[in-house]
Amino acid sequence: MTDIALSSVVSRLCDPVDLSGHRNNTAVSAATATKAGKFNVWGNSYAAEYLPEGGSLVRVGGVPFLFPPVCDGPDNIRCAGQFLGVPEGRYDWVHVLAAAERRCESAVELNFADGSVDAEALRVSDFWSAPAWFGEIKAFESLVMHYPHHVQRGVSAVIWAQRVPVTRRAALAGVRLPRNVAVHVFAVTLQRAETGHDR
Repeated sequence: MTDIALSSVVSRLCDPVDLSGHRNNTAVSAATATKAGKFNVWGNSYAAEYLPEGGSLVRVGGVPFLFPPVCDGPDNIRCAGQFLGVPEGRYDWVHVLAAAERRCESAVELNFADGSVDAEALRVSDFWSAPAWFGEIKAFESLVMHYPHHVQRGVSAVIWAQRVPVTRRAALAGVRLPRNVAVHVFAVTLQRAETGHDR
């Protein structure tokens, strides 16, 4: 199967998750309003001009994601154990667009309709320009870094595409995000099991 055909199959099996109501942090700012972003304690943020249009459907590695609002309120979830209810069904992967204030490995809890819960690792590399420590795909890169009072050229910031496996063969009902405020999630997409059972 060609890469294009494989990408088409993956895309057909994917359902972006609506994160509105869960976003609690602003990580993207305009060059004219650098104080608006507060990705970390130093107030660093991504430059909006290098990122997709807010609310647009983007594809990374064949996976569709709903990109968050940009320069229009909170744009990511600073993880503190938020629970994301999802349409019950059989899924193989939980795909995320994410970045970390520092390299992180944190547990995601997969909650199933039968009451079982599996913990899986979400591994996310640092948002500062650096190699992907955990083999993620570089989804988007802001070629400058915003500080509260200036634009820092020569320092970039990355949003990564990472995935978490759903190994239990049961209907997934929800995902509890890590209890780690250093992890920021911009988008989530569920990839259905190819058999289509329990959907």
